[in-house]
Amino acid sequence: MRTVTATAAAVTAALAAGAASVAAGRFASDAALKAPPGRPLPTEPRLTVHGTAAGQVTLTRDLAALRPGTYGLAGDGSHAVVGPVLTGASQSADTVVRRLERVTHGTLEAGDAVWLTPNLYVGNPSAALGLEHADVDVPGELGPLPAWFVPGARRTWVIAAHGLGTTREHALNLLGFLHERRFPVLALAYRGDLGAPRPPDGLNHLGATEWRDVDAAMRYAVRYGAERVILLGWSTGATMALRAAAHSGVRDLVSGLVLDSPVLSWQATLRALAAARHTPGVLLPLAVRAAQGRTGLHGGDGVHADEAADPARLTVPALVVHGPDDTVAPWAASRRLAAARPDLVALHTVERAPHGAMWNADPEGYEEALRRFLTPLS
Repeated sequence: MRTVTATAAAVTAALAAGAASVAAGRFASDAALKAPPGRPLPTEPRLTVHGTAAGQVTLTRDLAALRPGTYGLAGDGSHAVVGPVLTGASQSADTVVRRLERVTHGTLEAGDAVWLTPNLYVGNPSAALGLEHADVDVPGELGPLPAWFVPGARRTWVIAAHGLGTTREHALNLLGFLHERRFPVLALAYRGDLGAPRPPDGLNHLGATEWRDVDAAMRYAVRYGAERVILLGWSTGATMALRAAAHSGVRDLVSGLVLDSPVLSWQATLRALAAARHTPGVLLPLAVRAAQGRTGLHGGDGVHADEAADPARLTVPALVVHGPDDTVAPWAASRRLAAARPDLVALHTVERAPHGAMWNADPEGYEEALRRFLTPLS
């Protein structure tokens, strides 16, 4: 009897440990599959405001706070824009002083918890940039998808899709540039975004299902006069662009792709986000398996979810903007794609830029690379 009891206890303990591991894997996978739009990713550190003065803000000293370029500085109920580090300002061993460009809304007070974001602007194109725009609904697979349409004289439309941790406001960074070059732009909110339909399972599929919303935007553009489309995507938005260019029924109208910080390996991105949540390394494979089981990423749509990185599927010119300091989507995957298809892929490298913020670190270099890429496509 004692042997039976001991065996039962061992089995119960093993089952409990297994259940706990499964639960831990699911929780770890939430870092990617439930990343809320407009909120910082786990890789983005929280900073503290130590004080403000005329044209400057003092922040916690951190590698993030020392990044070159211009960023949004977001808090709960506030948004500001900060420029470069002010090397001549008085700084301590624990703080960094950056130029304070403007406070968009709310206030910055000592002690506030904030984070850097690639979104320089809040609101819509009219309010943020003074650009004429229309609020439109794109008929999508799950229901109407809100989008901003900024008109332009060309018959080639740019369709913009944001990525992890951001919203369609991310596209505002480039709208002025694209408008000056007379491109009509459709900036899309897709499933899971505020005002857009909720995914049936409530999860982000890292582009594997969301690409259908880009397909819907492509069809909308054609319906309203587009003769060609250029797909512009950040992060998982870039993954969506690649998949739409490969699978959309109107893919022949795609003349080019602009891929900023593309997620070309969902496993690597999920591992990075889970690890940033302090998930023990031994549980990271469980997080990947949990994501596979919850979303079907291992073979959704009858194809492998990492097909976006398959060089053989690329049929149109692509500008990839990426850099070695991206801790969410490995730069190495973009380098491999560029090396495999030098006939179609131009890689523009940006140093010291976080995920999805290549423009922020070097807007002049980014826009020049984009200008050269777009000129023959328009």
